[in-house]
Amino acid sequence: MSVAEQFGANLSRLREQADITQEELAFRAALHRTEIGLLERGGRLPRIDTLAKLAGSLNVDPAALLAGIVWEAGEIRRGSFIGTIDDSSK
Repeated sequence: MSVAEQFGANLSRLREQADITQEELAFRAALHRTEIGLLERGGRLPRIDTLAKLAGSLNVDPAALLAGIVWEAGEIRRGSFIGTIDDSSK
């Protein structure tokens, strides 16, 4: 799962837990509804200000939107993202 896909899955799960539509989240976060859809589908990664808006609008810590996204530092080889999936959402 890519970083964008993991972020999107987290966003979708948290939005559904808050029991709000994409349109309502977009309104609360001062974003366009299509932006929410792109983010949830993993088609785009948010800027840091968008991350803060989404977290505030969902009343969650920004870390909740980054759950399962882990960077593995490189030593001899380059660093890379490692695939960790937060199974607590199931």
